[in-house]
Amino acid sequence: MPQPPATQPAVLVTAAKLAPEAVAILEEAGYAVPCTTAYPSEAELLAAIAEHRPVALLHRQGLINGTVMDAAAPALRVIARHGAGVDGIDLPAAEARGLTVTRAAGANSRSVAEHAMALMLALLKDLPSVASGMREGLWEKTSRMTRDVEGVSLGIVGYGAIGSKVARYADAFGMRVVVYDPLLPEGALPGPGERVATLRDLLVRSEVLSLHCPLDATTRGMIGAAELALLPRGAILVHTARGGIVDEAALLAALESGQIAWAGVDVFEKEPLDADSPLRAHPRVLPTPHLAANTPRGAVGMSTGAAESIVAVLAGRLPALPGAVVVPGGLSASHASAA
Repeated sequence: MPQPPATQPAVLVTAAKLAPEAVAILEEAGYAVPCTTAYPSEAELLAAIAEHRPVALLHRQGLINGTVMDAAAPALRVIARHGAGVDGIDLPAAEARGLTVTRAAGANSRSVAEHAMALMLALLKDLPSVASGMREGLWEKTSRMTRDVEGVSLGIVGYGAIGSKVARYADAFGMRVVVYDPLLPEGALPGPGERVATLRDLLVRSEVLSLHCPLDATTRGMIGAAELALLPRGAILVHTARGGIVDEAALLAALESGQIAWAGVDVFEKEPLDADSPLRAHPRVLPTPHLAANTPRGAVGMSTGAAESIVAVLAGRLPALPGAVVVPGGLSASHASAA
């Protein structure tokens, strides 16, 4: 039987834990902070909502659709994303129900950019296969050559908080940075890189392709067989954006053919990644479990940014974090104009 709501209004975290700093922010504002299981199913989310009747969802894992939103009505007022990507939230459904959706935009940008660079450098230097050879007893001092990083052409899709940091890091290594981002205002880039007009223009020049765009209707499946074929043969793919942007079957085929030499992948169409997925064991894939943002600073920044957004929205204010509000929902125009 569902338990009656707690005396304190609840902020339900859709994951098994939340950073203590964020819990403290919410508790100090008068909210209880229950958690679900990790990667909760819809049924688990509905059960947790029935138990806690939350006024806010702090979304880390799982999917928040209209069914989940309706189950939390009428108490639910805000859904705060633990991070920048809001593809796990049905935004039209939230807007239709007058809910506010926020995100912790930029809070993890340094962490993800560093992770992308780590994958990129490791793959340019063939480190996974070199290390494997060492474990097998090989000593390839004279028989193996790796690549210089300086002078390599890096194509960046998306020049937001993360992509622009990757551009700066790559520029410091002497890479030739090319950028495609149709969402940026026209004109010169605000940082390093040469801007190109089309994705095709970028792909044909990218010895390394690094993805930093959101997942939406325009980017889902954006990198498929045709796009991978445009890259120079032996290119490297670094994917720390969102699963669903890359066609994983096409990527595996490109790896098998040698069109793609290496892929460093932190995000997948289905998460957690299936235990038998070929992306786990492929010798030319360096996989990581969607942990690019998981540094102490990144994790705390995402958690506290989401928590502070919830406190602000429930108090009738806009969050202080720039770019936090994705769907204004219950926030009135007067609040927006006063921020």
